[in-house]
Amino acid sequence: MPLLRSFRPRRIVVLRALQLGDTLCAVPALRALRRECPHASITLVGLPWARSLPERLPDYLDDFLSFPGFPGLPEQPANPRAFARFVLDARSRGFDLALQMHGDGHVSNRVARLLGARRIAGFTPDGSDDDERPGNAWLRYPQRGHEVRRLLSLTRFLGCASRDESLEFPLLAADREELHDSGLAQRLAPGGYICVHPGARSADRCWPPEHFAAVADALHDASGLPIVVTGSERERELSASLRSRMHAPAIDAAAPISFGALAALIADARLLVSNDTGVSHLAAALRVPSVVVFSHSDPQRWAPLDAALHRAVLAGDGNGVPQAVVSQAKELLATSTGEAADLVLRRKAGAAHRIHAGAP
Repeated sequence: MPLLRSFRPRRIVVLRALQLGDTLCAVPALRALRRECPHASITLVGLPWARSLPERLPDYLDDFLSFPGFPGLPEQPANPRAFARFVLDARSRGFDLALQMHGDGHVSNRVARLLGARRIAGFTPDGSDDDERPGNAWLRYPQRGHEVRRLLSLTRFLGCASRDESLEFPLLAADREELHDSGLAQRLAPGGYICVHPGARSADRCWPPEHFAAVADALHDASGLPIVVTGSERERELSASLRSRMHAPAIDAAAPISFGALAALIADARLLVSNDTGVSHLAAALRVPSVVVFSHSDPQRWAPLDAALHRAVLAGDGNGVPQAVVSQAKELLATSTGEAADLVLRRKAGAAHRIHAGAP
């Protein structure tokens, strides 16, 4: 019998301390968990950037614990003193179930065991674990398939029936306020611009800036829409490199803004063109059409699932030339041209993402 059909935890902690895109891929599994455990308190252990997720996703999450790093997990440097405080905090909360959704478990299960939960469930490399206490539940980590579906395989294994694969990233009032205060969207009309995102967390995922520049110029010439080059503050040099290669004018939005403000900027774009990185998952969550270039990652695992709204282009198979990206982008623009204003209105009304009360 699946664990959650015989055991009804009141306090659940979920370990998924990863970056933006990886975390958004867990939203369908969190949704499934909530539907099976509607009265449980669910706490996410995540990286500091994800602190706002319980506010964004109150239907699925109740609380948040900031993960301070651990040896063998590369997302951030380990801090032994901070980790000791983190463990004491977690143990004081009296969790009934720790659910490990952080990779195959060969390192992260060590963290899950330290959270002090009565029972542990999650992935392992081979479907077993050294911790074989009665009531624990282990699933062999799937080596194939989309990330969303890998995580849903775990919740199904535990007894959660939901198979809704859609992502969510609801905007908060503070996101639009921050974007407004930044001035980045001052001259931009909803549905009236194209975002180009040339950066990625690792350099091997970055398509050359001259390719992005060629795509941006072609799309500006074809549509007349302004180009907005997005990125983090540390990607300003990359943004400048791209813009220096363009003939068309472009707005530089590589700036020290939060993920929420960046999401607010992308939410009102007609189209996003990006590498396979966190913003491509944001576009999927916000239902913004996108073309995603895959250089050294697997589209079978990471490409947005809605292939009608999002197109994946492989950079290394001869099709990753700028013309291929332009062709896919033009198809999406042609599909959305007559619907753009309507689509923006539907987004703002909550059909594609929820904007909390008080948002402008």
